[in-house]
Order: sequence, then structure tokens, then C-alpha cells
Amino acid sequence: MKSSVAYPEQPNHIEKHGQSQDSDGRISKYTIIDEICIPQSDTPNKLIYPQKIQFENKEIELRLCYYIIGKSGRWVFGRFATFLPPNDYQEITSEAKRRGWIK
Repeated sequence: MKSSVAYPEQPNHIEKHGQSQDSDGRISKYTIIDEICIPQSDTPNKLIYPQKIQFENKEIELRLCYYIIGKSGRWVFGRFATFLPPNDYQEITSEAKRRGWIK
């Protein structure tokens, strides 16, 4: 059953900068160079985002994150590990293969 609720436009993070902190306290800066956005099939207020990230040292890594509609009615970054249906995972990996992120 499709939801009739109107949600805000899906956020685009390509070319956005961020940083992460390693367990030893080291800060690593990165840029999101590509992302895939897939609405979760069984939870319309959740967007699954695999992101291709390039660190300052030119290393490329992938991040799987999600956004949900917060109390403000806006998309907010999910802070915890995400669960997703197997078919959504398959859709994500198929698109990542099509884009050449993975083999």
C-alpha cells in the first residue's frame, strides 16, 4: 500500500564535505562524490543512501546510511545501523554495480 503523505524532496549530498573520527581520535575529512537514494519499500518515511566517499588521502570508501523524517518534518540523518528488506538491498547493489562502484 502506497502512502499518500507528501514528504520533502529527497536530500542530495553529492560534493558535500564531512569528517569522521577514528577510534584513536584521528579526524579524517571526506567528500561525498556519488550517492544512490532508494526509498525503503516498507517504510516510506525512510531513505536508504549508499554513498561513495573520497577521503583527503584520495582513498575511496562506501558508506551505507539512511535518513528519516524527524519531528521537524524534515529528512534527518539516521544515527544507528539500518535494517532494510532484502529486495531493497538487492536494488542498491544492482545500482552500485551499474555505476561501477562494485563488481
